[in-house]
Amino acid sequence: MASRTLAVTDRLRFLWQRARGFDVASVTERARKTARIHGKSYPLVLVDMLYSAGFRRVGFNDYIEFDFPILSRAERATWVTSPLALELSTTFDDPEFVHLFHDKLEFNRLFDRFLGREWLDLGSADADTLREFAARHPVLIGKEPVSKSGFGVSRYDTAGVTDWKALHAELLAKGQVLVEERIVQHPALEAIAPGTANTTRVTTFVKDDGTVEIINMAQKFGRGRVSDQGAFGGFYTALHEDGRAMGMGYDIHGELYETHPDTGARIADFRLPDMDAVRTLITEVALVVPQVRYVGWDIVATASGPVLVEGNWGAGVFENKPTATGIRHGHLPRYRAAMGF
Repeated sequence: MASRTLAVTDRLRFLWQRARGFDVASVTERARKTARIHGKSYPLVLVDMLYSAGFRRVGFNDYIEFDFPILSRAERATWVTSPLALELSTTFDDPEFVHLFHDKLEFNRLFDRFLGREWLDLGSADADTLREFAARHPVLIGKEPVSKSGFGVSRYDTAGVTDWKALHAELLAKGQVLVEERIVQHPALEAIAPGTANTTRVTTFVKDDGTVEIINMAQKFGRGRVSDQGAFGGFYTALHEDGRAMGMGYDIHGELYETHPDTGARIADFRLPDMDAVRTLITEVALVVPQVRYVGWDIVATASGPVLVEGNWGAGVFENKPTATGIRHGHLPRYRAAMGF
């Protein structure tokens, strides 16, 4: 596989965006918190954080979340960071096809056979059709087609609904024209984090020879709300290639979770069910749009096998956290081996 050089323009674009959105108070507060956590000098951490952002492609959140203050320069060089992930997306994902991942309605139409659930487009379905759908699936998930990070998503228990025209109108008013059957997750996940369809992020790359490589996996855990994202109180743990948790859970603020706050389940004991079925599913979905080569897929393990939730062409970063796992290297070598850069 030929070696590739990532575009310098992507790095300059990130630096410009970072400079425009620079929040002095936020950055200094995060630097103080990080220094306290690791017993480091605040001025040194602040300078190192700014230098890393400007010259080492390390986002401020990356620096905090992945414990960069305690890592050597060589160790840091093995991490996939947010700026690098963005570069990879713009380098390997054909812009003519990424729209298929932006709109959840368009995505559902294309990937319908992998979803494992019914769904409805209220742009063409009337109130009577919604009522009939709810008769089969009393708990509904309403989604704005273009949204991210769990925002624009709501859960509706329709057991007491009598005015279906009003509910139909409410969903349309909120822009939640995509309505889906609620996913019932695997008992192993329900025992740890009940009430949320807890997703597994599986990041893949379609190699030059057309084969699919899984280059990263992470398990997210929610707090009973409609989404397991960090803004909803969720956290995650990185997974080994066989689906075992690499260690404790952690969130975007750098907090550690030895156990789930709601159930007391030990996060390090988690193992993703049906890993062979996960590999089969992911290999199939990754080849539906092979022009978008680098994707972060969200799936949910269920009692009847894994189902697809969505694909993210901007795959994001779900990296290892050394203080949670005791492992002092990231996933970048796996990325390099698959992508050839």
